[in-house]
Amino acid sequence: MSSKLSLPNERVHAPYKIAALVEVLAEQGIDPAQSLKGSGIEPDEIYDAAVLTSVRQYATVCSNAVALSSDPATPFRTGSRLHLSAYGMYGYALMSCLSLRDYFRLGVKYHRLATPTLTIAWTEYSDRGVWTFPDAFTSNQSREVQQFLLEQQFTQHVTHLQDVAGKSCPPVQANFSYPAPRYAAIYEEYLCCPCAFDQETCELIYDSSILDHKPQLAHLHTAALLQETCDRLIGQAKTSIGASGEVYQFLMRNPGEFPSMEAVASAFNMTSRTLRRRLDAEGTSFVTIVDDVRRSLATEYLRTTKMSGDDIAMLLGFSDTANFRRALKRWTGKSLTELRAL
Repeated sequence: MSSKLSLPNERVHAPYKIAALVEVLAEQGIDPAQSLKGSGIEPDEIYDAAVLTSVRQYATVCSNAVALSSDPATPFRTGSRLHLSAYGMYGYALMSCLSLRDYFRLGVKYHRLATPTLTIAWTEYSDRGVWTFPDAFTSNQSREVQQFLLEQQFTQHVTHLQDVAGKSCPPVQANFSYPAPRYAAIYEEYLCCPCAFDQETCELIYDSSILDHKPQLAHLHTAALLQETCDRLIGQAKTSIGASGEVYQFLMRNPGEFPSMEAVASAFNMTSRTLRRRLDAEGTSFVTIVDDVRRSLATEYLRTTKMSGDDIAMLLGFSDTANFRRALKRWTGKSLTELRAL
């Protein structure tokens, strides 16, 4: 098997992103077989509900798109076709949430279920909310492919928020950490906002006034049911997928102990560089997995024990309880007191 192909236990996503990209390329006269070359996926499989694919396979198709297409709008058109209804439980959970603030928070929490090609982070300030993409240009993909993925990701975010809000809800600005390309006008056409280049970070900025808006399909009981399902799916994914699953299981076997990445890599008889590369190929990082483990343990301790916040903070390796409380708020959107009352 080619090194570009994913291992069987990495294939956990329906091929909806691959299908959308292949469709866009086909409209340009590019044969689907060429678009899928080297991915291990056949043209008749991209609409098969039983077929599972990986982030690595999708990246291969994106690499093909960069090589085959001369149309710079390709990633934008693909992103604009990827509506939340194509994302299964993840998409429906976001569409049924009770506020746009919940939508942004849950988008990060459940991002692992969405064939993630980039890490995303959400920060709310007094006057704005900001999506950031901290690892936009740190993968082992070519610069062209990484920019393709970022352009598609930005367009997906704009498309998804419109799906949830039920109306156009554009950002107030999009920032990019690289020089303006020759086709910069396409950015504003698809993102529907001013775009600035040569900025410090890649980010989408929204006015905080939208955050309390109620999504068009908001429903209390449906939201609770779908979020519970997503929590279960996230748990299954963490413990069963590739190198990230191995690391997650290793850390969960010794709760309260958080060895360094170097120590974990050594336990797997590999270098930390190799482990970092494998986690990067799966769309995650060691820091993210440690954060996931802490979140899972915190939730379990709060649900099944009467330990104090101070004790839980110490067990999870936080320097003080205040840092633990801030982490809880970031993970769940709720305070320690609110979580205890559930």
